[in-house]
Amino acid sequence: MKILTQACHSLHEAHGNDLVHRDIKPANLFLCRYGSDVDFVKVLDFGIVKHQAPADEKAAQLTEVGAFTGTPAYMPPEMVLGTSPVDGRADLYALGCIGYWLLTGRMVFGGLNAMAIMAAHAHEKPTPPSEYVSVPPSLEAVIMRCLAKSPDDRPATARNLSEELAALGIEQEWTDADALQWWERLSG
Repeated sequence: MKILTQACHSLHEAHGNDLVHRDIKPANLFLCRYGSDVDFVKVLDFGIVKHQAPADEKAAQLTEVGAFTGTPAYMPPEMVLGTSPVDGRADLYALGCIGYWLLTGRMVFGGLNAMAIMAAHAHEKPTPPSEYVSVPPSLEAVIMRCLAKSPDDRPATARNLSEELAALGIEQEWTDADALQWWERLSG
C-alpha cells in the first residue's frame, strides 16, 4: 500500500491547490528512484486537471461541455453522470480502483466497451476483492470506501486516506531493502 500512500501525498498537494487530476490510473503513477529513495511514486499527466474554484468558469473549462474526460476503467460515478461537482474525492475513487487492481489483478468493472464500463462505475456495486484473493478485511474496507458511489461516503481528503492506510498497520513483505536490491540489479 506504499504506492497508494505516496500517491495520496501528491494528490494532497494538488488538492490543496484546488486542482483535481481527473485521470488517476496506473499509467500515471510512475515508480522511480529519487536520490536514495527507491520505489518513489510520481503522479504524472496533469493534462486534464481541473481547478475546483475557478475565478472565471469559462476560462477554467478545459474540455467541451458534455465531453468525457479520463479513463473509463478508473472514472468515478460523478464524472460519468455529471451529477455533482468533481472534487478531490474523484481522484480518491480512481485511487481505490488502482488499489483494487493491485490487490486482485482485475479491474473493478469490465465491459464490452467504454460506455459499458462507465455505466458499471455509475450503477453497479463492485465485487469485494476478497471474492478473488485473500485480503485483510480492514484493507478491503478502505478500498471499498474509496469505491463508494457517493463522494460523501469516500475518505474526505487524500490525507485522510493516507492516514487510514497507515493506521491499518499492514506488514509489508516488500521492504525498502528489497526494493533497493531490485533497483541495483536493474541498473547494474
